[in-house]
Amino acid sequence: MAKLLNIAVEDIIEYIKLSCQVPSILDAIATQKIIAETVEKVGITVEVEELQQAADSMRVANKLLRAEDTWAWLERYHLSLDDFEEIAKANILSTKLANHLFAEKVEPYFYARQFEYYVAAIYEVIFDDEDLALEIFYALQEGEISFQEVARQYIENPEIRRAGGYQGIRTRADLRPELAAAVFAATPPQIIKPIITPKGVHIIAVEEIIKPELNEQLRLQIIGEFFSNWLQQQVANLEIVTKLPNNSPPSQNLPRPA
Repeated sequence: MAKLLNIAVEDIIEYIKLSCQVPSILDAIATQKIIAETVEKVGITVEVEELQQAADSMRVANKLLRAEDTWAWLERYHLSLDDFEEIAKANILSTKLANHLFAEKVEPYFYARQFEYYVAAIYEVIFDDEDLALEIFYALQEGEISFQEVARQYIENPEIRRAGGYQGIRTRADLRPELAAAVFAATPPQIIKPIITPKGVHIIAVEEIIKPELNEQLRLQIIGEFFSNWLQQQVANLEIVTKLPNNSPPSQNLPRPA
């Protein structure tokens, strides 16, 4: 039989304080209040069908496919069915508020900064020795060796080696600035002359540069970025006041640094 351990609310609060989580939790609470106040101000409501759909999405996202799975999940997180409904409702309200505030700004923003959303399919091998990297680069240029052969010889990670050095689809933000500048200036298919970074000497093969389309996924991403930035600004403009147990000024007799 498992040993019983009682944890009081005070224990939870003390742990949050000592693990220095209070500021992030206060910001999260402030964010919830900002959303709730703004939703009420602009008159956003939730329909029954929307709430049901959001609850179903939560169940799928958390793999709550059976009733017993849902009950176990609620018990684990100390939630009631009403709490579950409140979470679903909060998700809908956040989404609807974000769309209300920023949906009309997406297209002009996207077309003004379209270059930022280009992505590239790239292969990469990183060397420690610049002279060796240059030698390999010129051999690649002359067709004396293939990129896949280089990857097999010089990449240690077995999965990346088997994939021929394939790095997947990368955005500008995924790459160091010096690499991004060269990759997105390439004319695919092209192998870029070695570039030195703190990680080593990079030889990159640019297979394809993909022009972005303003599809639903990207639209939601941009709205999410707008909304997140807006919330951060709103929280930054607040003076958050709270009363926690033993919330006294720090002692002047602090331990000296070692």
